Formats: sequence, C-alpha cells, structure tokens
Amino acid sequence: MTDPVPVRKILAWVWRDHLRRRSPILLIAILFMALEGGAVGALSYLVRPMFDGIHQGADISIVIWVAASVALVFVVRAIAGFTHRVLMARQAEGVSTELQQNLLTHVMRLDLGFYQSNPPGSLIERLRGDNAALRSLWPPIVQALGRDVISLVSLLTVAVLIDWRWTLVAVIGVPVIVLPLALLQARVRKTARQSRAAAAVLSTRLDETFHGIRTLQLTGAEPQEAARYRRALDTYLKAQIRSETAASAIPTLIDLVAALGFAGVMLYGGSQIIAGTKTLGAFMSFFTAMALVFEPLRRLGSVSGTWAQARASLERMRHLLDEKPQLTSPAQPRPMPKAVAGLRLELQDVSFTYGDAPVLNGINLVAEPGQTTALVGPSGAGKTTVFQLLTRMSDPNSGRVTLGGTDLRDLDLRDLRQQFSVVSQDSALFDEPLSVNIRMGATDQSDAALARALADANATDFVADMPLGIDTPAGPRGSALSGGQRQRIAIARAVLHNAPILLLDEATSALDARSEMLVTEALARLGRGRTTLVIAHRLATVRQADKIVVMNQGRVVDQGTHDELLARGGLYADLHRLQFKD
Repeated sequence: MTDPVPVRKILAWVWRDHLRRRSPILLIAILFMALEGGAVGALSYLVRPMFDGIHQGADISIVIWVAASVALVFVVRAIAGFTHRVLMARQAEGVSTELQQNLLTHVMRLDLGFYQSNPPGSLIERLRGDNAALRSLWPPIVQALGRDVISLVSLLTVAVLIDWRWTLVAVIGVPVIVLPLALLQARVRKTARQSRAAAAVLSTRLDETFHGIRTLQLTGAEPQEAARYRRALDTYLKAQIRSETAASAIPTLIDLVAALGFAGVMLYGGSQIIAGTKTLGAFMSFFTAMALVFEPLRRLGSVSGTWAQARASLERMRHLLDEKPQLTSPAQPRPMPKAVAGLRLELQDVSFTYGDAPVLNGINLVAEPGQTTALVGPSGAGKTTVFQLLTRMSDPNSGRVTLGGTDLRDLDLRDLRQQFSVVSQDSALFDEPLSVNIRMGATDQSDAALARALADANATDFVADMPLGIDTPAGPRGSALSGGQRQRIAIARAVLHNAPILLLDEATSALDARSEMLVTEALARLGRGRTTLVIAHRLATVRQADKIVVMNQGRVVDQGTHDELLARGGLYADLHRLQFKD
C-alpha cells in the first residue's frame, strides 16, 4: 500500500470526486487570487512615475494621482486576498470532510482479512492524520498556484516592458537550479511517505496502549511500553525532520539565484544610470518588480515541497480507496428464503484455511429451524470459524454453506446478514446512549418495541436505575456497564432486530452467577421460534440443546443429544468428565 500513484491519477480522482462540482466557487476564488496577484505588478509599475514624475517643481496633480493609485491598489489587494482566503478555506474544509467520510464508508465495507493486516491505529492515522495533513496543505497550494502565478506573470511583464536585457540578467541563474529542485522534490515525496507511515505506527502504539492499560498497570510494564513508544517516536521524528529539511532547501536555492540576479542587475543597470542611458525611476520600478518577483517565486518553490508532502497523504488515501472487498453480493441475487420458525442452515463438505493453516476439514453440519444446535470442542476446533462462514464474513475454500437450501454466495450480502442476531462474549457497544446501542440496525423500531426488548432481555430494572435511564451513554466500549449489563443490552439489541437465526458465542462466559442466570433466562426467551446456534466451552449451558455437535481439529467428530453423547463416550464425555470431576 506504499507504491507511488501517478500524479495524473491523483489529480483526476480529486477533481472528479471532490472539485468538479465546486468549480464555480473555485473559479471565483481564482479570479480574486488573480486580482491580488495583479495588484503586486501594478504596485511595482507605479514606482516609476513616483520617482520620475515627483520632483521639485512638479505638478501636485501627479502626487495626488500616484497616491490615489497606490491606495487603490492596496484596497483591491486587501479585499481580493480576504475573499479568496475565505472561499478557499471553506472549500478545503468541505473537501477534507468528504474525503474522511468517503474513506470511512469505504473501509467499513472491506472484509475481516483487511482488518487483520491493518491495525486500528494505522487506519485512524489514514483517515484522520493524512486528512489533517492534507487540509493544512491544500489552501497554500491552490493559493500559490492562483495568486503567485499571476503575481509572477504581472511582475515579469513589468520588468520586460522596462528592459528585457535587465530581466534576462536577473533570471540567468534559474536554469542552474532546475535539476537540484527536481531531486529535492523527489526526496521530499519519499521522506513524506516515510513520515506518514511512521505516524501510523505511532497511532497503532497509542491504540494498543490505551486499550491495554489495565494489563500494563497490573504487570508493571509501563516503562517497557513507554520505551516502545519512544522508539516509534524517534523513527517518526527522523523521517519528519528529513522531510522538512528537504522542503526547506527549495526556497533556499531560489534565494541563491535571486542573489546572483540582483548582483548582475545592479552592476549592469547601475552603469547605465551613471552613463545617463536609463532613468532612476525605470531602474527603481524594475528593481521593485524583480524584488517582488522572487517572493512569489519562493512561495512557488515552497509549494513544490508542500505538494510532495500532500501527494504522500493523497497516495495513502488513494491506496485505501483502491482496496476492494472480496465478499460481495452477486449481480443478480436470488430471493431470500422465507423464514418460518427459523431457517435451515447447512455446511456441506466445507473446508477453510487461514493462509496456509487449515481450520475446517470437510465438515458437514445441519442446524434445523426452530431448534437449538450447540457447537462444543476444545479451543482451535473451528467453532468460531463456522459462525464466520454462516454470516459470510468469510467464504469457504471448498464446499457449500446454504440457508434454506440456497448457497449464501447467491444471496444479497446485506439481506443475508439481516437474517442473523448475534450475541457474543464481546458484543460491541459504543459511547452512545443505550437506546442508540440497542437500535443499531433497527432504527425504525418504536419506543414500545424498545421497552419490550428491554423487558425480554431482563434489562428494564438496571436501565431504569441508570443516571439518564435509556439515554445514559454506554461509555467507550461499554465501559460504563458491568459485564452482565453489557450482555443484556446486546440481547435487547438482538430482540429488537428480530432475526430468524440466533448465534450465541460464549454469551454467558465471564459472568457471575446472578448475571449468568439473568442472561440465560433472556437468551431462552430470545431463542423461541428461531434457529439457534450456540458456541460454548461450559457444557452445563448446552445440556438442553436439541443437538450438540462435537468438533475437534476442524472436523465434526460426534453429534447427538447430551444424554446420547455421554452414553457413547468419546470426546464429549471426556470434556464433561473434566469439567464436572468435582
């Protein structure tokens, strides 16, 4: 994701998606930039009559004309500068907001495999850090290309009109710096990429630190984590300094050329004034124009470095947008099977691997409508992977997964996932009111339906005791709630969602006895009339299941009721004996 992106592709993307519809406002801003840039040329031109026309015995009208003209130039420049800065600031913020929104919308569609190789901190840096860097660079680039180019043209026009030979002498050193400038731009672009990559590592480190703060404090590993962050910070600092150093060298080169040009003009033009072939007013007007030329030239030189830094951020954003989800809906999805007391789920000779590591090896499994099917077995048996395949978070390497007899790959992906309600041991809650957390994916449900969901989830009493009731924020990652409360909010969400299939992944693990009882009662109500699949390590929670499927090393090794499995012996009986040996 760090390969260079052609400038043409970057500019085409930004223009097509963000600038084209803003072109009328941008055109107005550019016109005001041209006014400001042209005012600089007019100011240098007015120096000539100031020196040649204002002298002892001159008419006072000349003084009034020059004074009024200079004042008018400054007024026009002030109004034009203010207007285009305001317009460009608003457009820059708009583009930045759109970019960030588009990136987030796109990234949320990507598969789980993408998130396994891109940590949250790195993605946050791409969405926020790169965007912030681009937002601060965008107005200077456009303003320089609009205002400073016009300034440069108008000032050079004045200089050429006064004396083209003086102009040639002043810019004689420019060709010398073309190659060094190109090399510096390439270095700025390279070091800017390194700097943004290092910033992503910093964000990842912070994300891990804050999410793991409890473990760090309990183990006394704060100094070790601080040292790890310091090493990442040093890497970022070195890359950023290299980038800034290279960018700063560009205007320095232009200053050296300016020194050479001014010295040449002073020697050549000064000798002509002494000889009487040129007037002092012409020389001062030319000298003012050339002195002002090098200021926009320096800014344009700086912009080349600024663009190189901006391009690094744009490349990283473009790479992110070029990521494509592997799991998509078919061009013509088949109709979703009708749910009557749940839907039949089946895995037919399914195999699945993570990279080169096999996880499922030709398993066959059926979950009947209206029944509870439990998956048990040691860690690493492939139980959670079955859930991923059922919800099509992943596709099998071989075999079929069907819903109501239809292959999942033939169904619309969004509609398919709407058929599932999921309650896991780490159901995600967000720092939003409890009502918002429960209504996720079901925003059209009424307050009465929300109240029924709370009651079915055994959550009514504790929610009523919260400071703001149902409007109490859950806190970051649900930190304002206990484990049992988080689970009951997740169950209320599943109740409100009212999907025909219920997936329970260790939903009562790590709960105290009372919380487990309340959650178990709520889950029993939730499972009525649905196809229910349960993952559990604690066998006591699945004794009443209609069917228990025993898995080991990616295979189904046995299945039946609790009593049948105990009577047959085998892995289930061994696991039961280990858990209930006391």
